Amino acid sequence: MIDPELFQLAGAKSVSKRLAGLDVLQAFLIIGQALALSAVVTHLWAGHPLNWPMLVAFAACFTGRQLLAWLSDRWLDNYAGKTAQNLRQALLEKLFKLGPALVQKQGTGSMITMVLDGISEVREYIKLTFSKVMTMMIVPLLVLIATCFLDLRSAVILLIMYPLIVMFMIILGKAAQARAEKQFGNFQKLSNNFIDSLRGIDTLKYLGLSKRYSKSIFTSSETFRERTMRVLKVAMLSTFALDFFTTLSIAVIAVYLGFGLINGKITLFPALAVLILAPEYFLPIRNFAGDFHAALNGKNAFKRIHHLINEPAVPVADVEVHEWQPDDQLQLTNLQFKYPNGVAIKPLSLRIKGNQKIGIIGMSGAGKTTLINLLSGFLTPTAGKVRIQGRSTTTLDIPAWRRQLLYIPQNPYVFTATLRENIAFYTPDVNDDQVLKAIHVVGLDDLLKDLPEGLDTVIGSGRRVLSGGQAQRIALARAFLDQQRRVMIFDEPTAHLDIETEMDLKERMLPLMDHRLVFFATHRLHWMKQMDYILVMNHGELVEQGTFAELQKKNGYFMRLMKKMRGEN
Repeated sequence: MIDPELFQLAGAKSVSKRLAGLDVLQAFLIIGQALALSAVVTHLWAGHPLNWPMLVAFAACFTGRQLLAWLSDRWLDNYAGKTAQNLRQALLEKLFKLGPALVQKQGTGSMITMVLDGISEVREYIKLTFSKVMTMMIVPLLVLIATCFLDLRSAVILLIMYPLIVMFMIILGKAAQARAEKQFGNFQKLSNNFIDSLRGIDTLKYLGLSKRYSKSIFTSSETFRERTMRVLKVAMLSTFALDFFTTLSIAVIAVYLGFGLINGKITLFPALAVLILAPEYFLPIRNFAGDFHAALNGKNAFKRIHHLINEPAVPVADVEVHEWQPDDQLQLTNLQFKYPNGVAIKPLSLRIKGNQKIGIIGMSGAGKTTLINLLSGFLTPTAGKVRIQGRSTTTLDIPAWRRQLLYIPQNPYVFTATLRENIAFYTPDVNDDQVLKAIHVVGLDDLLKDLPEGLDTVIGSGRRVLSGGQAQRIALARAFLDQQRRVMIFDEPTAHLDIETEMDLKERMLPLMDHRLVFFATHRLHWMKQMDYILVMNHGELVEQGTFAELQKKNGYFMRLMKKMRGEN
């Protein structure tokens, strides 16, 4: 349950010292509570009147324990919450720094699980670990010392039984941990599978495979459920074994003390005090073991998040580039990229000069998105050379280059904010007249009329539902307002739009591409006639390149692709 890295977190030493102080006080209150209660009962057993001072002492110790537990819980809750928030921030910063490379390596579903559920589980893990570990280290020791003064033989029994319980807890805990770690990996796979299914639902419906694929999802879910139940079985067995041995230990002490009382070897007061202290002696380890299984997912999540945060960053190219000019050049020589599971982009070479509209065409899986990510600097090539504005480098992961980019993906992100804030996200200093002009240019006038508070209407998740076309228009409005960035990158921006919406957007998008360097990845052929230069991709290979007219004359793969997409033989 204990990860050494947990105690290296910011503030861990400070909160540990404070908790240790509270646990010492709690141990003395436990001992005082046991002694006071024993004194009250012994006094009554001897036929004396109720010992009110001892009863008040017992009540004071009991109340003090509850106050200390409340204070400890409050401290831990605040610390765990702040630490979890810092971990989430660090994870998001790493995610934004590494970009698609990290997401593609880990899987979208896995990353979402880590940022949302994973952080919540880590919060509970931090809270449970600091609370239970400190208590388990301090309270049993002080209770054992107090028991030595009351009855040395009972203390020896407690001391002998404790390591045996720890040994069984370790053996069964190891088995549970191994299964839980494996199940945590299965959960990440299930998350990735679910996200991929949602992404491809339109394709599955189009191919008539959605019902068949639903069976695959059901099978995966059932397998995950069955494996979860196996983990719970081991957890239940571990809890049963621990409860059995602690109960047995207390029973042995009770029998020993009973015979001692009968034989007159021990008086009622120390025997009763030892019998009250014995459950308190084992209580911390029982609580620790009970929370061990509840915190396993948190431990696995913490380990995974810590690994991701410390993932070595890809070196950023130390190259200074200026704002893209009409006479600038970008040259790629034998550029290549490999994912862990295979080659995504085979060696390709091309030269681009000035402001052009570069179309990237190919079927799904041809490598268009990977090439876009390489051109935008989100991925670092595994081989090849890059020369930009006369400077040589091995990657386009150049901060000055990325600051020039306007990136419009298939599904632009709409923030939970006002329409004004969404459109002016990259240019917050623009006035309302400029925002309204951008709205008119991209054709969002009807949407503006429908919004009850106009530009001040909050849109985004859970507020105002937008169609795919409206989301794309908001992204275009952002591009229209940002006149400083001279490089535009489109990654299948109209893939999920109907043809009428796409053609309307096309008329509004083309003027925004003037006097800019544009990379436009798509599988829609009608865009290619408006492109100055075309790159034709097939299974990660740049099979052809040239103008539309040149590719027509070649009558090669590009023309076969056109006929295939049109349904011609």
